[in-house]
Amino acid sequence: MAHVYERTVLPNGLRVISAYLPNAYSVAVSVYVAAGSRYERDEEAGISHFVEHLCFKGTESYPTARDIAEVVDTIGGHINGGTDRELTVFYAKAARSHFPLVVDLLLELVSRPRLEPEEVEKERQVILEELAAVEDSPPQLVDLLADSVLWPGQPLGRDVAGTKETVSAITREQALAYLRQQYVPNNMVVAVAGRVPHQEIVDAVWQKAGRWQAGTPAPWRPVSDGRGPRLALRYKDTEQAHLAVAAPGLSLHHPDRYALSILSIVLGEGMSSRLFLELRERRGLVYEVHSYVNQFMDTGSLGVYAGTDPERGPLVARLVLEEMARLREEPVTEQELRRARELAKGRLLLRLEDTRNLSGWLGGQELLLRQVRTPEEVIALMEAVTPEDVLRVARELLEPSQVHLAVVGPFHSEEEFAPLVGL
Repeated sequence: MAHVYERTVLPNGLRVISAYLPNAYSVAVSVYVAAGSRYERDEEAGISHFVEHLCFKGTESYPTARDIAEVVDTIGGHINGGTDRELTVFYAKAARSHFPLVVDLLLELVSRPRLEPEEVEKERQVILEELAAVEDSPPQLVDLLADSVLWPGQPLGRDVAGTKETVSAITREQALAYLRQQYVPNNMVVAVAGRVPHQEIVDAVWQKAGRWQAGTPAPWRPVSDGRGPRLALRYKDTEQAHLAVAAPGLSLHHPDRYALSILSIVLGEGMSSRLFLELRERRGLVYEVHSYVNQFMDTGSLGVYAGTDPERGPLVARLVLEEMARLREEPVTEQELRRARELAKGRLLLRLEDTRNLSGWLGGQELLLRQVRTPEEVIALMEAVTPEDVLRVARELLEPSQVHLAVVGPFHSEEEFAPLVGL
């Protein structure tokens, strides 16, 4: 599985990183930009996501969204983009023979979007619909609510897409200014996975982007500690109660982050996790329950989601909190640790068989960490995690006073949930 990565930095600061896969039919190209909600001022929340959408609406060489779509359809490939808190990514995947076209198209999207006034207005409406869809999706809503109590009043605690008010107010001029500031070569990474030699990739990128001017992008906003109320409840007339339990986590750089990943797997990832076995298999209380880890440059979180009948909401919340407390009291078993490691390893290796995921693995690490760990290095770090490591991390992070609960459902009062978090 050992991938050999090659890395070149162009004179203007643009980083090019690639993995050569001699047997791959496809090639995937990902362009990563250090732009996301953590780079935004409060009054322009959502501008990173807005700009990403607008890049697909037409460029100098491909004047309309239809022109871009036709190029991709003609080669049987696919293209997409995404915005997160700490990065924006544009990616495309196609047959190896179409590599030059794919690179040209993606670099065109990020360097010469037209941002036609009427397209800006149309896309504004699309994003407002996207925000409205979140309001109608209780699982997404409860997730946002949990973030808002972990990180109140700051970019990490709000929707990456912004709010109805901020999206309505962003002007074309603001979008252009943001694009010019963040979308500069020294703030970008081009990552490629496929049967393309590194030098061919560098030559193609140089031809399109070698003369771009470096800039001075805005830095991301560090997290501030002020945690919000321990309980957040949002009334919605839903058939299910949607619960999210959130605790502080660890950053991308933290040496214990692999121990936390193992802890999350034992707790609630997969069908043999503690929460799945207890809440679904033994008690039949939920259809879905899972835990997850978020890692950012200076912080992180551990979360659990569960959906259940509203009458059982308080019981399910109590059982989730009890399972989290148990992790602080006794070490995980060797058997659980072995299962968690194998699940993590298998998931990683299966993911990296896909050229798109591999280009993402390269580009994301290079952009955020300025270094790329091989799968073998990550697996070695997972193998090194002991039951004592998991216990130590649980005791540090799952301290009852820093565990938060968010609830979306047909509840008019917090009274049934407040005692669960000591209120």
